[in-house]
Amino acid sequence: MTKKLIILVFLLFILTSISSAQNYLSHLHATQNDPVFTTYAAAMSRSQFTINEGYQFVWYDPQRGLDFVNERTGSIGLIFKMGSQTIYRLDQYYKKPVITASYSDMVKFYYYPFKDIRIEETFLVYSSKIAVREIKIINESPFGKNISVYPFVQSSLRSYSNIKILPDKNGFTFHHQEFPDGWMNDHNIPFVENLKDVFMFSQPVKSWGTSNQFEKNKDTSQYVFINQIKNGNLFPVDENDAKIISAEEDFSLAGGKSSTIKIIKGTEADTVKNFDEFENQCNEVSKLNLNKFLTEDEAAYSKIPELKINNNDYQALYWNAFSLLRQCMMPPEGKCHFNYYVFSREPKWGWGYGGQVFHESLSMLAYVYMDPLSAENSQRVFIERQHPDGYINYRTGPYLDETIPTNGQLTTSAPWFNWENWEIYKVSHDKKFLAEAYDSGRKFFEFWLKERDNNHDGLCEWGGNAVLECVRDAYVALWDEIGDPENFDAVDLNMMLVKEAKSLSKMAKELGHENESKFYLEDAEKRTKLINKYMWDPETKFYYEINKNDHSFTFKKKNDLKRKEIIAFLALWSGVASKVQAAALVKHLTDPKEFWRKYGVPSLSADDSYYNPIGYWNGPVWVPWNYLVFRGLIDYGYKKEAKELAEKVLDNASYQLKTNHWFWEFYSADNHQAGWHKTYIWTGIIARMLIDLEKIN
Repeated sequence: MTKKLIILVFLLFILTSISSAQNYLSHLHATQNDPVFTTYAAAMSRSQFTINEGYQFVWYDPQRGLDFVNERTGSIGLIFKMGSQTIYRLDQYYKKPVITASYSDMVKFYYYPFKDIRIEETFLVYSSKIAVREIKIINESPFGKNISVYPFVQSSLRSYSNIKILPDKNGFTFHHQEFPDGWMNDHNIPFVENLKDVFMFSQPVKSWGTSNQFEKNKDTSQYVFINQIKNGNLFPVDENDAKIISAEEDFSLAGGKSSTIKIIKGTEADTVKNFDEFENQCNEVSKLNLNKFLTEDEAAYSKIPELKINNNDYQALYWNAFSLLRQCMMPPEGKCHFNYYVFSREPKWGWGYGGQVFHESLSMLAYVYMDPLSAENSQRVFIERQHPDGYINYRTGPYLDETIPTNGQLTTSAPWFNWENWEIYKVSHDKKFLAEAYDSGRKFFEFWLKERDNNHDGLCEWGGNAVLECVRDAYVALWDEIGDPENFDAVDLNMMLVKEAKSLSKMAKELGHENESKFYLEDAEKRTKLINKYMWDPETKFYYEINKNDHSFTFKKKNDLKRKEIIAFLALWSGVASKVQAAALVKHLTDPKEFWRKYGVPSLSADDSYYNPIGYWNGPVWVPWNYLVFRGLIDYGYKKEAKELAEKVLDNASYQLKTNHWFWEFYSADNHQAGWHKTYIWTGIIARMLIDLEKIN
């Protein structure tokens, strides 16, 4: 082999390796027991707020079919029939599905409903209103086969109505209703209740019908399908209240031949003036080559840094976390002149669909590695809505400025703003963003000093609706059993303000404002001294909230504020603790009877009577807070403990991704459980945990 040829082979090997690493999610061979995030929503460029349909791919439940489920609109499913055999449920399949590619908006997979009949599918959420399911049927036998396919839509909530076949007989239209939850109503979030749908095929189909019609015509194949559903008890509601609309298409395939059909599901407001235009758009989508969108995804994901992760589950968790993050990003709309995020696209629940909050924005510390500009722009959403006095809304969205006035104060959100901006800048290196963020951030910091130190003792307390402002908004031991948060100088808030001041100092120095940098550093040092003077308990060697009136650990009963919570470990993340104090904290942290639980650090010590590993702020593992503890351990040189903590969190998150294919709001500290909300954006910070973990390995 010549020297030039050797060099060429080497370069090809390197290029192939790079391509494979960047396209990890295009080279899967994932079965139902592998960690894959299988919820899909449109890419940001084709998304919009009001009608915004995402889908969960149900591909792992043996008693269900391979359905794409939207909790409000319903399911898109398939049934197959060959000879006398009818296949719907996964446990009936000859070979179960294997996912070969999965991104935030699309999935490719194959399976065998019958022997020698291979089905290759691509599902793409093209836009917030249109999804397409491409089905390629391949006869791998040398003999001819006749196969019938029955695409259907199924609602588990309420009936479809006004069903009409399209003039070209390639589908039908129908109406359905969706209703906002109480939170959306209370906050005047725009919502379309009356919707008109298209269920369209890339070719005219043989026949179609509803569940009621199938009942009347019991000799049809569709009736077999309805009985499959009813006898399998797959849907909890009687089929008369959960209307099924289905079609039939027959395929006669010679040996070794294939045929393809596309299914398009579109949803639009029923008040739209020209619904024909929407139908035409759906028809145009049916003509698209879906591989184009796979190429677009590969380009978007190519910016994500490749990690040398030896654990296959962690590797999958890493790439899928970016799909979660990307999926939640929305384009400029309404009051937002920059892209923003929602907490979840599917399922869509009001409280997570109103706008951004600083604690969810911790996820931008991971997303910045994929799309620096979008991460910056998400922060600009806060900046553009900031009040002249520095105040920033509790929640900020395209149609919401949530301020929650309480006791004469507006409610803001926990101050991670400047630290987030500094961490984003360290990746993007965008000086223009840094200057904007610094100008906004110093005003926000001044707001805290002016508005949240009512007794002028140098330590701040939560204000406004303090339970919401402090993030820990339910099942907090102190709030439920001792007193409301506004009664205390808050240990977590003051440690956050130390970190905010340090971040502003670094930002000012980077921008050449030396005097301002010194000012913020001095403020951080002053606050650190006060925290250690009053909030550190030398007896138990732990940090606690204090009575703001006398700086004691007593509110109703002696020392009743001495409840060990995760917030004390912010002393490591903020740099408040001395080396001696840090060592004492780590001793508490690594005690299995307190915080060193099987799957991470709970929000409340396990030896507290109020502890519940699957409660809310009284025990579960909140991934962003565990990330803060993880970072603190690294900063103080406890790399072994940081690595072990990360692995605890990663193990439960990957288990959940294997078994139900969701990312969750929080995870149990003690067993394989998770709750309450799924597809929750802030758990995407787990990707940043893996990036930082590689740096210390």
